[in-house]
Amino acid sequence: MERHTWLDETTLRVETYRSGFFTFQIGLDMPSLMPLFDRVADAQERFSKLSLWQISAQLEKEVIAASVFGTNTIEGGDLSEEETSAVLQLSPEQIQQEAERRIINIRNAYHFAKKLAEDIRSTSTTYRFDPSHTKIIHSLISANLTEEHNPPGEYRDNIKGQPTFVGDAAHGGQYRPPKCKDDVEMLMQALALWINSPTVLSLPSVIRASLLHLYFELIHPFWNGNGRTGRVLEALVLQSSHFIYAPFAMANYYLEHIHEYFALFNQARKAALNKEDAPNQKFVLFFLQGMLQVINKLHDRVSNMISILLFNFRLTMARQNKQINERQYAIAHELMTQLVPISKDDLVKKPWYRVLYSKLSAKTAQRDLAKLIEEGYLMEHEGVLVTRF
Repeated sequence: MERHTWLDETTLRVETYRSGFFTFQIGLDMPSLMPLFDRVADAQERFSKLSLWQISAQLEKEVIAASVFGTNTIEGGDLSEEETSAVLQLSPEQIQQEAERRIINIRNAYHFAKKLAEDIRSTSTTYRFDPSHTKIIHSLISANLTEEHNPPGEYRDNIKGQPTFVGDAAHGGQYRPPKCKDDVEMLMQALALWINSPTVLSLPSVIRASLLHLYFELIHPFWNGNGRTGRVLEALVLQSSHFIYAPFAMANYYLEHIHEYFALFNQARKAALNKEDAPNQKFVLFFLQGMLQVINKLHDRVSNMISILLFNFRLTMARQNKQINERQYAIAHELMTQLVPISKDDLVKKPWYRVLYSKLSAKTAQRDLAKLIEEGYLMEHEGVLVTRF
């Protein structure tokens, strides 16, 4: 017996075994979304024209660390961003604590998505959702963790007296997702059928990514780790469509707007139940606003990194050509690395600065600084120094 029905070319209705009806629909007012979508596309085009080859490794490292921190913190992780970055530098044998394994697991899941996306881009094809990818991602996220009732890569199967609730009163109320494994399996296959259908597949990737994220979370197929898995899945769709860095940065956007993020899942669900027009509009609008924000932030960060790179090259050449001495190079390079203004009074107290001038006079130190300012490597305003790049 066929348990799914196409109501039209954009809407798939599924009758589950034990959880009632579940409907997949685009649910958007596309004309009103287009101005924001166009701004996202313009920002991405502007970002894609930047020359990244000299900084791509550093940029990816930064974005991955921020993303792992963001998605882990959303799910209750308590490591700071600095601690998260430090854990990502550890070798496998150094990983001892469960909190550290959570960090490494998320990174491994993002790496899986990145590699799969690269393979898809190399064939110039469009990513088609495969439910098995969610099982792989969840297995990577859940590996070697002591989470009760959360076998890696296995769908949830609620038994009597073992309910699953999603959400809370502060974010629009609680929701009981599909109960049994048979229903979860059916809905994941239906999600693939719907998201890979010609009409939905023809939507821009940013729209498909957000809708896939939304419906995956509403199905809530695993006992735990659904949020982490859904955000990696969203990144996979976006990366497959040449959004290379922004998909990672979205995790921090969700963290910064965590209350709105959680509430919008419930708003979309309730709007659909009430048969409102465009029930998914607010969720996708929120997502597009995030994409625009993170792409613009990435553009600013890359521009800054390139400026630092050029400044460092200019500084190195000046030292090699003896236009500045080793002490002057050390001062300008250190201030460039710190990226924050510093007063002259605080500068002279720095241990590394004291070592530079431990055997030299105050006049020599003053001359060195004056030369850096005169040559345009440093700028001084009311006794505060900053590098000029």
